[in-house]
Amino acid sequence: MPKPTSSAPSQRMLRVGEQVRAAITQVLQRGDVRDPLIENTVISVSEVRMSPDLKIATAYVTPLGQTDHSATIAALNKHARYLRGRISPLIRQMKYMPELRFRDDTSFDNYSKIDALLRSPEVARDLDNNDDDDGDRGPDGGAENS
Repeated sequence: MPKPTSSAPSQRMLRVGEQVRAAITQVLQRGDVRDPLIENTVISVSEVRMSPDLKIATAYVTPLGQTDHSATIAALNKHARYLRGRISPLIRQMKYMPELRFRDDTSFDNYSKIDALLRSPEVARDLDNNDDDDGDRGPDGGAENS
């Protein structure tokens, strides 16, 4: 019987990804990387996704307080091998230390777009109309007779 395939990450992938995220965060907080761009930037590591074989770790990062993230992402990718060596003592249970790749985390931008849409006057108007409609209906869905 073939093994069912799923696109969802396994528990092991999630657990290892969280351990790698914590290790990267710890190394960046200590200031081990001697790059002025990385040293002078607060970097938020929001998620690390592991490949199914646990050999590639893709870290989604956001440099806080910067509008252009590309230079910081490029600097992190340039120092990825060094960071890999620095996190290896923090993650001892793995047979192979994963290759690190850094990507820009755009989820915060998506959240702010959704928030702006929800706060727009059109949506507020529609929500007010729905509240008025709910109050006029009786328990059977028809209009109440007073």
